[in-house]
Amino acid sequence: MTASWNRIPQAEHAAEVALGRRGRALPDVPRPLLAHGLGRSYGDVCLNPEASLLHTPGLDRFVAFDAATGELTAEAGVSLDALLRFAVPRGWFPPVVPGTRFVTLGGAVANDVHGKNHHQAGSFGDHVRALTLRRSDGQVLEVTPENTPDWFAATVGGLGLTGLIETVTLQLAPIRSAWMRAWSQRFDSLDAFWELNAQSEREWPYTVAWIDCLNPGAGGRVGRGIYSGGRHATTAPRKDAWHERRRSIPLDPPVSLVNRLTLRAFNHLYYRQPVHATPRAVHHLPWLFPLDAIRHWNRIYGHDGFYQYQCVLPPAASKDGVQALLDAIAASGQGSFLAVLKTFGDRAAPGLLSFPRLGATLALDFPEKGRDTERLFTRLDAIVQEAGGALYPAKDARMPADVFRQGFPRWEAFAEYVDPEFSSGFWRRVTA
Repeated sequence: MTASWNRIPQAEHAAEVALGRRGRALPDVPRPLLAHGLGRSYGDVCLNPEASLLHTPGLDRFVAFDAATGELTAEAGVSLDALLRFAVPRGWFPPVVPGTRFVTLGGAVANDVHGKNHHQAGSFGDHVRALTLRRSDGQVLEVTPENTPDWFAATVGGLGLTGLIETVTLQLAPIRSAWMRAWSQRFDSLDAFWELNAQSEREWPYTVAWIDCLNPGAGGRVGRGIYSGGRHATTAPRKDAWHERRRSIPLDPPVSLVNRLTLRAFNHLYYRQPVHATPRAVHHLPWLFPLDAIRHWNRIYGHDGFYQYQCVLPPAASKDGVQALLDAIAASGQGSFLAVLKTFGDRAAPGLLSFPRLGATLALDFPEKGRDTERLFTRLDAIVQEAGGALYPAKDARMPADVFRQGFPRWEAFAEYVDPEFSSGFWRRVTA
């Protein structure tokens, strides 16, 4: 039984094979196939029930690196954690990172991941210079945005469905230090967020806000939170030694530790934590990847797991739409302590199924509560659809087919590039 990070769903597979060396033919196992990295996706985009998974973490070799230009080629199973350990001491950094470093390069490409700096740097695929793609008919395609733009647009954000990504060539960004300069500030309403965000995005490469989606702020409506901005530091602090201290959730609690009582108290305390309006030195790991400091943090939701609901709304609908989403969540009593709000920039998405697009994106985690959760998500879906928005496939375990098709109108053009022997539980669910 294999599950993704949120434990919904859990799937039996006909075969699971660990890949250990690139350049070999695809294994003779029941079709269809799907590559599976470190399993940090949510839902069934990385699962292939009753078919076969190809585990890629064994494809973990660095192939080439130009220390002068920062161009790096590595196998698709290399993790961002390994890439950071290799690149940062050499003065380079991945140009885009998601909220965890425990994802593979292949997974980052397949989901065209984004980070806190999308408004300036775009998504991961914007910095990919080349891919090698193994198809089930034996072809190995050298894919680049210049020479094979159609295949590139299908594979970046293509959910691993165009074949097995074997290598990724990525342009890294120069840095001078492993440290960052970062600040934070409380805001008491969504109106205050929009004003603060408009100013901060002009000045800061990395921006993000945590939202209290249960306790009311100014005017009696939910929407207060803490805004943070950061950039890579030009120098390290005098005492630059830093050691990561990782804690762990050792086992599953008998019931979810995330409930109405704990959420309201946590959100209130988190909102009142000390903030630092003056930029200060922080190491990049805890600032960019705060949850990585807790191993197995997904266990706090218990055996039943949780859902993440991440949407993007276009600019014209962002202000009213985000408020409507938060109001619906507050009314349901099913709040989230992992509620993140930021805006995407206007860079055109590199992939046919890329999620990032100009507008605001809101991401929240919800414990599984059966029909109550289903009713809430139906209400949230209606708000997203009315606004002309979309849900994030990499963070989805239950998106209805009509919501997917409206949010990704180029899905039929993409389908022409799907390898006939590759599939996933997600793809079958939304295209049936």
